Amino acid sequence: MSTPMLATDVHAIDMPGPGMWLIDRAHSIVGFAARHLMISNVRGRFSSFTGSMHVTADPKDSTVDVTIDAASIDTGNADRDIHLRSADFLHVGRYPFITFNGRGVEVTGPRSFRLPGHLTIRDVTLPITLGVEYEGMARDASGTDRAAFTATAAIDRDRFGVTWNAALETGGVVVGNRVQIEIEIQAVLRDAEDRAA
Repeated sequence: MSTPMLATDVHAIDMPGPGMWLIDRAHSIVGFAARHLMISNVRGRFSSFTGSMHVTADPKDSTVDVTIDAASIDTGNADRDIHLRSADFLHVGRYPFITFNGRGVEVTGPRSFRLPGHLTIRDVTLPITLGVEYEGMARDASGTDRAAFTATAAIDRDRFGVTWNAALETGGVVVGNRVQIEIEIQAVLRDAEDRAA
C-alpha cells in the first residue's frame, strides 16, 4: 500500500516523493509584473486557478498542468482590470482560460530545475520554460504533506496577440511588452506512488 513520502534525493535533485500533487489555491499566487510608462512595474495576480503536478521517480517524466480563469485578473485597480479583460488585452469573453502544460524536469541544482512547457493565451500556444526553486516540504496539522515551489519566467505579450499600446509624448509606450511571470505554489499530496511501482 502506498504511503506519503517526504522529500527525497531523486537523480541529484531534492524533490517531493512521487505522486499526484494538487495546487492549493488558498496558499498559492499566480502573479505577473509589467512596465508602466517605462519607469515602474505594475503587479497583478489571478485569483482563480486550478492545477496539479504529477511527480514521478524520474524527474524528466514529471508533468504540471495549470488552468487560469483569465477574468480573475486583479491589479488592485478596477478600471485597469476592466481594460485588461477587454479585447485590447486578454479578451476574456472569447478566451476565458490561460493554460500551462509542463512536461519534464531539467535539473539545474540540488533544489532548482527548469520546467519546459507550453503556455496558451488567447488561443496562441507557445513554448516557455519556467525557472523553478523547490522551497521545501512540511506536514500540516491534519497529517497532509505539502510542498512549496517558486517559479519565474518572462514572456513577450505581443507574441500571444496581446498587442494594445499607446505612445507617450516623451517617447516610449504606456505598457511594456515584456511580462514577468511570478509564481508561488503550495501543493498538497493527493495520492502517493510507490517508488518501486
